[in-house]
Amino acid sequence: MDSADYERRIAARFATFDQDGNGYISREDFSTAAAALLAEFGVKARCEKGQALYIGAEAFWQGMAGIADRDGDQRITRDEFVGGAVKRLADNPGRFAEIARPFLDAAIAVADADGDGAVTPGETERVLRALGVPPDIANASAAALDADGDGRIAEPDIVAAFATYFTVPE
Repeated sequence: MDSADYERRIAARFATFDQDGNGYISREDFSTAAAALLAEFGVKARCEKGQALYIGAEAFWQGMAGIADRDGDQRITRDEFVGGAVKRLADNPGRFAEIARPFLDAAIAVADADGDGAVTPGETERVLRALGVPPDIANASAAALDADGDGRIAEPDIVAAFATYFTVPE
């Protein structure tokens, strides 16, 4: 895969983060994502899981801004996103996913109905749809994450998939 193709694939992921569709990623987009997840699973913002999700969203925003917001205006443009993501992924794809770990861990806790520390493919699909992923892609992605077919998707699989998401075509 050439560099231009790689950058196009990463840029296609920009819309997932730009929750309000205003053309840039900001702290508010991460708060919007957290609120959407809480609403989808009927979890209150002021409870422990809700607070952990908002804290994770803030940590995720800070990590993204740290690697991509080149001009420091607290907004990440598409070009900044592509440049920041490409730079981080060129070094180590797993490193990019690490900035999302607090948010992903908290999202798992919100979606994990039985409290066993893992989510089902159905719960995973609901998370993805709440974050704006189209239903067909959410369904296929959730099914693919349950590679061993045991009906459980654990945190390491989700974090690894997050990094992979930025390196493969839709």
